[in-house]
Order: sequence, then C-alpha cells, then structure tokens
Amino acid sequence: MSPTAEATAETPVESAETAPATQDAPKPEDLTVHASGELPTADEVSGMEIVVPLSALPGDEGYHVTKDPRVKSVQWRDLVKVSRFQAFKEVTLSLPWIAASLGFFWLIQYTGSWWWMIPAQISAFYLFLTGLRQTHNAYHYAVGISRRGCDLLMFFLSIVMTGSMHAVQINHLHHHRHNLGEEDVEGFTAKLKWWQAMAVGPYFPLKLHWFAFKIGKPNQLRWVRAELIGNVIWYGVVAYLTFALGQWWLGLFLVTMWAGQSGTGFFAVWTVHHGCDEAHHIARTQRGWLKNAISYQMFHHIEHHLFPAVPTCHWAKLGKRLDEAAPELKDVMVY
Repeated sequence: MSPTAEATAETPVESAETAPATQDAPKPEDLTVHASGELPTADEVSGMEIVVPLSALPGDEGYHVTKDPRVKSVQWRDLVKVSRFQAFKEVTLSLPWIAASLGFFWLIQYTGSWWWMIPAQISAFYLFLTGLRQTHNAYHYAVGISRRGCDLLMFFLSIVMTGSMHAVQINHLHHHRHNLGEEDVEGFTAKLKWWQAMAVGPYFPLKLHWFAFKIGKPNQLRWVRAELIGNVIWYGVVAYLTFALGQWWLGLFLVTMWAGQSGTGFFAVWTVHHGCDEAHHIARTQRGWLKNAISYQMFHHIEHHLFPAVPTCHWAKLGKRLDEAAPELKDVMVY
C-alpha cells in the first residue's frame, strides 16, 4: 500500500452524503460564509474553499501546514462573524488618521513651521496602517458589511491611499493560492533582502497593477478601472489646488501617500513573510499586547493564511487557539 493510500485509510474523509447527520452539524454554506453574511464566489479565498483530505504531521512526506491535523482541529468558524459595533469600528478605523494627517499637513503651510511634519508623518503612517487593515479585510469581505459595501470601501481608500485596491485584492487572493511559490507575484519581495525589498518599492505597486490586468476577471477589472479613473481625477484636483491656488500642503499629502504605496512591498509583505518556507512556517506572527496595539493587530499573519475568513478583530483570539494546537508556529515572529 502506498503512503498516500495509507494516509487516506488512516484519515477517512466523509462526504456530505455519507457523513452521519447530527443536529449541530454545520451546513455546507456555513463553512465558507463571509463576515458580510454573504457566500463567497468561486474565485475568492475565504477559509475553506480548498479541501485537503489528507492529514500529515511535520516531517511526513507531502506535509503542508494546512494538512496538519492539529491546525485542522482549531475552531474558527465562530470567529468569522462580527458585531455591528465591530463592523462600524472597522469601517471608520482610518477616518481619525485621515483627518489628523490632513490637518497637520495644513498646519505646515499655514504656520510656516516644518516641526508639524513629525506628527503629519506619524498620522500618515497610521492612516496607511489602518487603511491596510480595512482593505485587507475587504479583500476577503471580512469587514462585517455587505460585499458591495466592501467594494465601496476599497474604492474610497483607493483614492485616499492612491492606486487601485481592487488590483491589490486580485493579487492578494492569488498570493493565498500560491503563497511564496513561483506564481506568487505579491510575495516576491519576501525572498529579497530587507534593503532590496525597500529598493524595489516604487516598482512593487506597478507590478501588482500590471498583473491584476493580466489575470483579473471582468467584474474585478471594472472596479480597477473605476479606481484608476478616480485617482486621475483626484490628482487633477490636487494639482489645481497646489499650483493654481497655492495649497501645496495637499500636494505634500499626496506625495506622502505615493511614498506609502512604495513601502508596501517591504512593510506589508517582507515583514510578515521573510525567512519563511512554503510548507510549515508559511508566514510570521506577533505576540504581546503592546506590540499588537501599536500595529493594530496586523501581524497575526500565519493565523490569517490558515484561516482567511476570520476578520482582523478576532486574530488575537485565533492566535491563542493556534498556540494551544501548534505552539511552534509562533516561534517565527515579525518582531
């Protein structure tokens, strides 16, 4: 008997027809439901689309962490849904930082003091961090609002942060399917040295947009085009206000957003994937309440890759459950 056959025999997979019916057994649609309450489409990655029938422990032939029976035993479906208050927090998370950033850039010009650049840059950094959290949840429709609401949130943040968030979504879902493999376009910076990941910064978002047009589906590309058109209009407004009306603080804000996009290859990819492998430690994670408070809980990345349907607001709970099941996964930290 082959190893594959033995593994199959040891871990039989029950189909929907042969599995014993129990009162508490989840319905098939409950396994893949979005935090929005709507079902994912065939081209989305939300947690349970890829069924892995075999189980294998570290060191076994053909091992992958998604096959690990310890990981598969982790309860996560109760963490998918979010409350109305949690959804409200997620939707409005970046708004205070947007207001603060714009306000501090305005103060630079109207007080003539460049000391305001320090809080302006800090606010812009957290605008980007919270915006990334929002769009990241929206990519998986895990904000707690409708699919259309998630699409509109990505559109809004595309204008604020520049670029097309739907283009990044296309790449991100592809990244989940081909994590750190040859086809993983988003993850290519993880294989570089830290300074190389920073050096390719301006090229990184351009590459993501090019690849999105290559593999995106018609409905996705309609959003991409709408967001890019919105960007052009926004650039025109900022250019007019900057050069015609002398409101150069707004141009300074826009340049900062461009710089933020150029840093995503390092901060959003390299930091959470460098030094990882394709089978076991497929991503890094983070522990410590202060570190996670500072980073808005964004660095529970192994948790996200194993259970993409779980929203960011529940990653800390998910991390505790994963620590009990497979404690060695937390050995590879972001910082």
